[in-house]
Amino acid sequence: MNSSMKRVLMGPGPSDVDARVLEALSRPTIGHLDPAFIDILNQIRELLKYVFQTKNQMTIAMSGTGSAGMETCVANLIEPGDEMLVCINGVFGNRMADVARRYGATVNTIETEWGRVFEPEQIKQALEKNRVKVVGIVHAETSTGAHQPLEEISKIVHDYGALFLVDTVTSLGGAEVALDQWQIDAAYSGTQKCLSCPPGLSPVSFSERAVEILDKRKTKVQSWYLDLTMIRQYWGSERLYHHTAPVNMNYALFEALKIVKEEGLEKRWQRHQRNHKILKAGLSAMGIRYISQEGHGLPMLNAVAVPPGADDAKCRKQLLEEFSIEIGGGLGALKGKAWRIGLMGSACSESNVMLFLAALEKCLLDQSVTFDKGAGVAAAARAASEL
Repeated sequence: MNSSMKRVLMGPGPSDVDARVLEALSRPTIGHLDPAFIDILNQIRELLKYVFQTKNQMTIAMSGTGSAGMETCVANLIEPGDEMLVCINGVFGNRMADVARRYGATVNTIETEWGRVFEPEQIKQALEKNRVKVVGIVHAETSTGAHQPLEEISKIVHDYGALFLVDTVTSLGGAEVALDQWQIDAAYSGTQKCLSCPPGLSPVSFSERAVEILDKRKTKVQSWYLDLTMIRQYWGSERLYHHTAPVNMNYALFEALKIVKEEGLEKRWQRHQRNHKILKAGLSAMGIRYISQEGHGLPMLNAVAVPPGADDAKCRKQLLEEFSIEIGGGLGALKGKAWRIGLMGSACSESNVMLFLAALEKCLLDQSVTFDKGAGVAAAARAASEL
């Protein structure tokens, strides 16, 4: 492949990156203890607090992708022998449980059908059976497109004295995430989804209650690299050296967050929701159904069933090679059965929706798949004019 080739990134991440962010990435590297860089970190913290909708002072960008953010939250809140309840309705709930076990937690799990969300009563029943320190759940399950409501569950978690840990990797910047209002104790995300920054940093945020738990640990955090008791001294007033921060990635995140602030959170959420509705209208007109629970679908990650007669891998290959459009295939139990169509950040545009629908129709026609030809683009156009 030509390294300069432009893709239309409509998969589960990474998303398209704005030219301003790419330019920021290319700026001259300076020292990670340079006062100018420290000032950038301070501004990143404030912008992350804005995007997370929190006043948490322990809000930083960890060096590493979203999975590093997951490990950061688990490693700092869990000590060997602690009980953790993990809610699993897709790949990333499973991953959280796996990470927790590796850090010595006694992991209890509850599961629901992939594509469905958890009801508050399910969490309540699980908490009645176990004395749990941390409850972990995925807000935006990237493998199924399920959008998990959190407010009522948060109240239940706190009624039982547990900490509430939430995966916001796919939702942050594309749908409402309100840490303070929803009383979320710890959350993690990634730069490469709705923030439209290259992968490489993981925003995390810890409430005062979570920081108190961290301060009262009886054992050292098992991961030296992710130990917030040390990293916060670098992000804090002490500025003590811990590791060499990825300077240029922080330049990029700073620019990406400024773009989010310029657009405004609510307008950004509305844009994602509008283009999701346009895409859904087009896909539905083609007879393509969503696999996420009705009323609980993510706007930025559209998980749909591969239509009868279509070859999953062949369609995705043609989209990539003929139209330079990337979409994702199914994971785990949905491998070969689902497409994951991303509308994230910079890639979330009406023009991308129309381009994708027209390209998909060509791919399906080439495979002699039966559907109402031309209906997808027409339905999307109608939806766009009405929204």
